[in-house]
Amino acid sequence: MSLPQCEVGYTLPSLDLPLDRTLIVAAAMASQDYEDVHHDPAKAQDRGTPDIFMSINSTNGFIDRYVTDWSGPASRIRKISLRLGVPNFPGDTMTFTGEITAVDGAAVTIKVVGRNQRGAHVTADVTVEPTQGAST
Repeated sequence: MSLPQCEVGYTLPSLDLPLDRTLIVAAAMASQDYEDVHHDPAKAQDRGTPDIFMSINSTNGFIDRYVTDWSGPASRIRKISLRLGVPNFPGDTMTFTGEITAVDGAAVTIKVVGRNQRGAHVTADVTVEPTQGAST
């Protein structure tokens, strides 16, 4: 098995991820991030935000999903480096885009951006490889 289309400059298909309150809370709980700003609107407002917002662990998981939806089940994320920007609130849609920036043997590096209507929520560099026994 191999990774699909692995040339520098290749653009991955975009992914729209609608975000509702349930998704934000469930993803925070699934990643064991019990910080109150991810599930309690009043606590989030006390800290200066209009509502609960997505946790970094949730964002990281959705980046992984975006990349592995493209690369397939015979791949493994080897490295991820991310930077958060504007928050994701209930009612937002985060749109992921990606572009291959490097190919080094079997390793493929992808620049991923997740945006909502306020701007970039996250920018990340993700390196993915086929699992053992798979080839590019």
